[in-house]
Amino acid sequence: MIEIWSKPQCPFCDAAVQICETKDLEFKKYMLDEDFNREEFTEKFPNARTFPQIIVDGELVGGYQEFNQYVQTKSI
Repeated sequence: MIEIWSKPQCPFCDAAVQICETKDLEFKKYMLDEDFNREEFTEKFPNARTFPQIIVDGELVGGYQEFNQYVQTKSI
């Protein structure tokens, strides 16, 4: 399962969702100020500086670029 921790008006967040939809990958999108607040985001991702933050099968992959590379090199 893929978790995309996102914020409104974030092109990289939208691109991560598009990858999942194009490859028919199961995912859940969490939206800032709807599903979590900044404090919860900082607690969950203390080293994160950007959106989105993406988790695959319980492991943090990173942001959009890391996720894009992950999808291209792994069979998920």
